[in-house]
Amino acid sequence: MNILSKGCYIKSSCRKLRLVANLIRKKNVNIALNILNFINKKASFLIKKILLSAIYNAKNNYGLNKNLLIISKIYIDHASSSKRVIPRAKGRLNYILKKTSHITICLCKI
Repeated sequence: MNILSKGCYIKSSCRKLRLVANLIRKKNVNIALNILNFINKKASFLIKKILLSAIYNAKNNYGLNKNLLIISKIYIDHASSSKRVIPRAKGRLNYILKKTSHITICLCKI
C-alpha cells in the first residue's frame, strides 16, 4: 500500500531540494522527521511540510500508525520557471530564471 503526497510549484530549485531529499530516502518516518528538524536549510522545511501531509494521509485515510511507515520513494522534478528581467548597461537586458519544483513522497508500511 502506497500513501502519496505531492507538493506542486514549490519555489526552490531541484538541485537544492535533492540535497535534502537524498538524506531521508529509505528511512523510517520518525528518523526522517528528526533529520529534517536539525538541517538548517529552506529545503528541509519544504520537504518536512509535505512529509507531514503524507503521514496525516496515512493516519486519517488508512488508519496506519506513524511508527510503521517508511519513505519508499521521494521524487523531485522540474516545474515551470518564471522569467524576470534586469536592466544592464548600454540598454541591454539580463534574464533571471526563478525555478520551481514538484515534490512527490510515497510512504509504505513496514
